[in-house]
Amino acid sequence: MKLNVNGRERDVEVPEDTPLLWVLRDELQLTGTKFGCGIAQCGACTVHLDGRPVRSCMTAVGKVGEAKVTTIEGLSGRVTDAIQGAWHEIDVPQCGYCQSGQVMSAVALLTKSAKPSDADIEAAMKGNVCRCATYHRIRQAIRNASDSLEG
Repeated sequence: MKLNVNGRERDVEVPEDTPLLWVLRDELQLTGTKFGCGIAQCGACTVHLDGRPVRSCMTAVGKVGEAKVTTIEGLSGRVTDAIQGAWHEIDVPQCGYCQSGQVMSAVALLTKSAKPSDADIEAAMKGNVCRCATYHRIRQAIRNASDSLEG
């Protein structure tokens, strides 16, 4: 089957019920997307399908169709730069394991709403688990990125 991943058409030969996560990691060597729980509860495997954040561990590759898949390796642009800069500025990660999923969710949020409320941030980031509990820094980085997009 053909997949559009990070702007490139890729051919993969896997069963249609294979989770997208394993296609990305094992077949396409895009290892920035992490395996966390395998039941779509932790967010470590978050990728974008046509700009919408989804959990790749529970998304069958056969359901992707012609949607554009974006992984952490394929993020770019003004919103991505703002998020990455804010993450770096306040040193968000500790162990870093969850960060690709956190960043994917944050970029999707600020792409949809450049000035989200605290409630919007909570809703968008719900289900992204951080084992190191850096939630306060993650939310502050999103606010900082939002502010930088305004100015």
